[in-house]
Amino acid sequence: MKKEVIGIILSVLLSVFCFGYCILIYSIKSGTKFYLIWAAGGSFFLGLAFFLHFHMWAKLPSVLQKIITIGVILGVLLFVIVEGLIISHYNEKGDENLDYIIVLGAQIKEKGPSAALKFRLDEAYEYLIENENTICIVSGGQGANEPCTEAQGMYEYLVKKGIEPERIIMEDKSTDTSENILFSAQFLDKEKDSVGIVTNNFHVFRGVHLAKHLGIENVCGISARSNVYFQLNNMVREFFGIMKDLVCGNLI
Repeated sequence: MKKEVIGIILSVLLSVFCFGYCILIYSIKSGTKFYLIWAAGGSFFLGLAFFLHFHMWAKLPSVLQKIITIGVILGVLLFVIVEGLIISHYNEKGDENLDYIIVLGAQIKEKGPSAALKFRLDEAYEYLIENENTICIVSGGQGANEPCTEAQGMYEYLVKKGIEPERIIMEDKSTDTSENILFSAQFLDKEKDSVGIVTNNFHVFRGVHLAKHLGIENVCGISARSNVYFQLNNMVREFFGIMKDLVCGNLI
C-alpha cells in the first residue's frame, strides 16, 4: 500500500475522531468554547486527506516542503516537552501541615460544583481533615453562565461536608488561574507561609509555577484526579494555557 494511501486513511480516521470528540466535549457544557479546537482539528485532517489524494505535496516548492516539515517537527517537540512537564506534577500530594491551601476555581453549575471542581474540593477536604491547622482559600469569581461566584459555591460545598467556616477564606474576584493565585496571595505572607495549590492533576504544573512567579516562596502542588474521558481535551487545553501564560510573562 502506497504511503499516500496510508496517509489518506489515517487522516480520515483522525478527522472522524476529532469531530466525534468535539461532540463529546460539547455535550458536557463546560462553559468554554475550547471544544471548537477539535472541530478545527477534524477540518484540518479532512483537508489533509484531500491534499494527499490530489498529490498536492509533490507540487509544493522544495523549500516550502522543508519549512513545513521543520515547523511540524518543532511544534510536535514543543508539545511533547510541555506535556512532559505537566505529567511530571501529576501525582503531587503536597507537604503536611501547610499554613494555607488554595483551591483553584472551576465552573459552578445550578446544581453545584462541576465534576472537575468536585474533584478539587474533595481533595482539599481530605487534606483539611488530616491537617487541622491548615487554612483553606477558595478562589474564583462569577462567570456569565454561573449562578454564583465559584468561591461561594466552593465554600458552601466544604461547609456542608463538615469543614469549619472559620477555616475557609473566599477570594471571589478572579477570572482565570493567574488571578486565582494573584488575588489569593493578598491573604498570605508570601515569604513565610507554606502554601499548597489544589487543582486537577493536569493543572498542577501551571498552578505551582504561577505561584512561584508571583513570589510565593514555599509552595507545592496537591493533585486531584480528573475525568479520564476528558483528559485528552484537558491536556491539550492546558498546553495552550501554558503557552498563553508564557507569552504574557506569567511564568517567566
